[in-house]
Amino acid sequence: MFALFLEAAAQVAVIALLLGAGLPALFALGVRSFALAGGAASVEQGGPGTTPSMPAPLLRLIGAVCFAVVALALIVGLTLIIATGFGQEVSFVNVFPTFVPKD
Repeated sequence: MFALFLEAAAQVAVIALLLGAGLPALFALGVRSFALAGGAASVEQGGPGTTPSMPAPLLRLIGAVCFAVVALALIVGLTLIIATGFGQEVSFVNVFPTFVPKD
């Protein structure tokens, strides 16, 4: 009985860590990569205190991917909440989540 409790608590802790800290950290990484991409021109000129970095298009791509993953997680989360409010379930049989009646 206690092992079941510990297993459930561990699952909750992992999900909380991923969603509670992981998504904001991923969003921050996207913001940081766009900020570095905007300042990449000054870094390439070799001003004082600058260090070489990745090319600006690569930084923008990393930022866009980070934002896309965060947006996708938000859409799936809202879909789950809305489906529960309507008394339905969300099915991922197809690629896109769809509402289905509860069995």
